[in-house]
Amino acid sequence: MIPLESIRCCLEGAVPASIATCAPDGTPNIALLSQVHFVDSAHVALSFQFFNKTRENVLAYPHALVQVVDPNDATHYRLSLQYLRTETEGPLFESMKAKLAGIASHSGMSKVFRLQGSDIYRVLDIEQVPGPHGQAPESQHVQIGAVRQFAQQLAQFRDLESLLDAVLANLETLFDYRHSMVLMHDEAGQCLYTVASRGYSSSGVGSEIALGEGIIGVAAQQHTPIRINYMAREYQYSHAVRQSIAADNPDCMLESEIPLPGLPESHSQLAVPIQLGDQLLGILYTESP
Repeated sequence: MIPLESIRCCLEGAVPASIATCAPDGTPNIALLSQVHFVDSAHVALSFQFFNKTRENVLAYPHALVQVVDPNDATHYRLSLQYLRTETEGPLFESMKAKLAGIASHSGMSKVFRLQGSDIYRVLDIEQVPGPHGQAPESQHVQIGAVRQFAQQLAQFRDLESLLDAVLANLETLFDYRHSMVLMHDEAGQCLYTVASRGYSSSGVGSEIALGEGIIGVAAQQHTPIRINYMAREYQYSHAVRQSIAADNPDCMLESEIPLPGLPESHSQLAVPIQLGDQLLGILYTESP
């Protein structure tokens, strides 16, 4: 069997996966998946948001076939899965919930488009689908030396302003993160306010975002990092659901859409809480076009 770790790039959501299930009477059903989440070397998780035909089939017959695509060389893989359980709490559920909440918040769907559970599947087999494919680019490895250099440089600063400037400068020079900002937590106002930024046409210092708004606000509210790759496609999926609900239910009150902070056309985002123990101090946020 092909190791699940070797095809993790297929699970980042660049190309939508598809899932095939079967009803008790033998009727097949195929649907698109937003993303297949890596759990460990033998398990994946799928988000349970709506009680649709796929979930109905899996609860009756706990087997599914998922096809994923390598975004680098277009190689297709088939995963034979066995449904085990649905988790509604814990680190995995909270991480998936926070990511979905961040996307839903931006598109005004937080009251409708939310995670009900994380469906855990055992990976029984992985096979490569026969067919032509391209050549994958050389893999990029984490530069441990750059991380060490980053930590050493930050240790020499004694005032907050110099420290924040150094954080953002080093993110760019050492890791090529060119658009970043630091927001601090205002406990009294239940919001985050920008104290430093780099790479934007305007600094945005002093701008605020409420807890629970966008991936920055949700990452702060949930005290968990959120990383969204191929963000444009994720938001398009959420927009499509929003439009469908609005068309079928004209009287349904959906939230106003919140404009994305920073880059006008951001395609990936990462928000990481800055914490002291359980106390939230702020958020480090970076994005890329």
